[in-house]
Amino acid sequence: MPQPLDHPFLNLARERVVILDGAMGTSLHRYHPTDKDWGHAPNGKSLMNLSDALVYTRPEWIAEIHRGFLEAGCDGIETNTFNASQIVLDDFGMGDKLDEINRLNVKIAKEVVAEFSTPQRPRFVVGSVGPGTKMPSILSPSIYADFDTVAESYRGQLVAMVEEGVDAILIETCFDILQAKCVAITAIEVMKQKGVRLPIMVQITPDDRTKGQTLLPGTEITAALTTLLSISEIDVIGLNCSVGPDLMINAVKTLSEGSDRLVSVLPNAGLPLKRGDETYFPLEPKPLADWLERFVTEFGVNIIGGCCGTTADHLKVVADRLSGRKPAARSPKVAAATSSLFAAVELNQEPRPLLVGERTNTNGSRKFKQLLEKDDWHGLVEMAREQEREGVHILDVCVDYVGRDGVRDMKEVIKRYNEVLTKPIMLDSTEVPVIEAGLKLCSGKALINSINLEDGRKTLDPKTILAKKYGASLVALTIDEKGQADTAEWKFEVAKRIYDIVVHEYGIPPSDLLFDTLVFPLSTGQEQTRKSAIATFEALRLIKQNLPGALTHLGLSNCSFGLAPYTRQVLNSMYLHYALEYGLDSAILHAAKIMPLASIDETGRELCRRLLFDERVFDSAGNCVEDPLQLLIAHYADKKTESKKGQSLGDTVEERLRQAIIQGRRESLVADLDAAREKYTPIDIINRVLLDGLKVVGELFGSGQMQLPFVLQSAEVMKASVAHLEQVMVKVEGDEKG
Repeated sequence: MPQPLDHPFLNLARERVVILDGAMGTSLHRYHPTDKDWGHAPNGKSLMNLSDALVYTRPEWIAEIHRGFLEAGCDGIETNTFNASQIVLDDFGMGDKLDEINRLNVKIAKEVVAEFSTPQRPRFVVGSVGPGTKMPSILSPSIYADFDTVAESYRGQLVAMVEEGVDAILIETCFDILQAKCVAITAIEVMKQKGVRLPIMVQITPDDRTKGQTLLPGTEITAALTTLLSISEIDVIGLNCSVGPDLMINAVKTLSEGSDRLVSVLPNAGLPLKRGDETYFPLEPKPLADWLERFVTEFGVNIIGGCCGTTADHLKVVADRLSGRKPAARSPKVAAATSSLFAAVELNQEPRPLLVGERTNTNGSRKFKQLLEKDDWHGLVEMAREQEREGVHILDVCVDYVGRDGVRDMKEVIKRYNEVLTKPIMLDSTEVPVIEAGLKLCSGKALINSINLEDGRKTLDPKTILAKKYGASLVALTIDEKGQADTAEWKFEVAKRIYDIVVHEYGIPPSDLLFDTLVFPLSTGQEQTRKSAIATFEALRLIKQNLPGALTHLGLSNCSFGLAPYTRQVLNSMYLHYALEYGLDSAILHAAKIMPLASIDETGRELCRRLLFDERVFDSAGNCVEDPLQLLIAHYADKKTESKKGQSLGDTVEERLRQAIIQGRRESLVADLDAAREKYTPIDIINRVLLDGLKVVGELFGSGQMQLPFVLQSAEVMKASVAHLEQVMVKVEGDEKG
């Protein structure tokens, strides 16, 4: 957990619930502004609905609304600056008034607060920063703006607020999590430049179409939370707008249980309804107070208030009910996780390992490199989607390629991946600018691959600074100034040095560090690599035992470099098996080419074990007379392919269907299901044949002979089978009814 900021606003919220105000925009509309009240831009364009600009024509309305909320018992008020960012003001023709609009609105709020604030009861001015009109996560030309454009759109607004002395910054109504992250990072930069540190609040807005389960682009609440928690300077994470409190309850529960920051909730007065030409919000003051009381007393919410449709009458009932109340104690469990635009993935997978796909990488895939050479962006997206279907948790993306523009390639690839992939991204490059280009496009919490001490701290520091700024996890290789560590002790020594720098100097949580203890090829037969697997395994154990919270990681396929495809598949699978026993948490691999132990013959397993642990046999003169490497190569000499497709599933239709489930194969699935229907009813196929195969899968998984990716593949085949048979079952049922 980050060190809590010592600030009066936050300190008060830790002692008792802090009550913020209600709606500014809908409150202003209650005055029924005329065209004259709204005013016009210098270009003659009407400023209707730009509430921020009423500071020129009706400042007394703004002050009156502020005053009403403070009289009702609120502890703080939000400035009338929701739309006062550059892009929005430019749309109204008021871009050159940005600084003035923000400063005037802050001054009004501060003047009103001064009327009510006392040493015994301080009142606060919170700078309101709205979501704007652009979504850096979505590539649609009408709404897209890149990270730098969005950041610059808010910079002037944030400068004005900080210089005018607001008590906190509220980045609110965020429906695009990348926009929220971008504004938070910009606010941190502005504060550093000004030499101040104000509380930063970020409030996401749930989508009413999904009953509050996601944000507008489909971002799950846990994914949004993971992204925001990655920025240590964010002090409050909360919810506001879009829905009433009833549709916020699941999201409130998620924040309460999974966030180590203060929690804020400012709901609408219900979903808007129409009454003739008038829009109104139906939730009355008492039900709003009932909900907020529950959030405070049951879920430990620290800061409450209202959004659209909430008036001073609403907040008076809330204040009368909850002023001085202490929020319920929380014991949140913050998961070590990473995220995409859509979903979060925990780094501690049960069962292990976290699977990192290796094929979207110029160093690991000839096909990926060829598609990149052709600028075949669609093909690159399809490769990534194929890896998702194989069951990986994260995609390692590397576009490093001599002679090409790495920054440009990273931008082209990641902006497409970010918009469509549900899995988080590991940005893999030796170049710092390439990594930063990717970070600016990842809506979620990315991973950086990798850092090391090869040149001392020359590249470690810049990449660690990026991880801290953008909120990313780090893969750290056990390489130092002397080279690639090849003993367990050396590997651990390097890991300890990196741990101390990243965790103790930069304040990055140890759970955001994944140590790669290096896989050397066992396939060369060279003496210096014969014990490399043992050293790698022992280093995994030392790190898990001695570096609290840190995770471990390996790039797996290097161990079998140069061997025949099937032999590689077997050795990679066995290497993974033993690495997991020694404490491996994460692995870069081609998931489709990892075999469950149950499908590897006993002799092959034993030869791999002897190779990994260097159990050669020597004669009395010291000559090797039995080499597990040569025996393994000879054992699989006739195995020319790694594909399952050449292997028969069985002679009978029943056995073929069982094996399709057990092996996760579907090449003849539909034909076999249709053939089975000549002997069985659809329900009998499911109960007597398919479930029998699924039972075997469960037994293999329970005994450790089948790893999670294969269980998931089996489940997908079962799902496809049932879906195919249900079509027939529904049809038969309909015929019987007829």
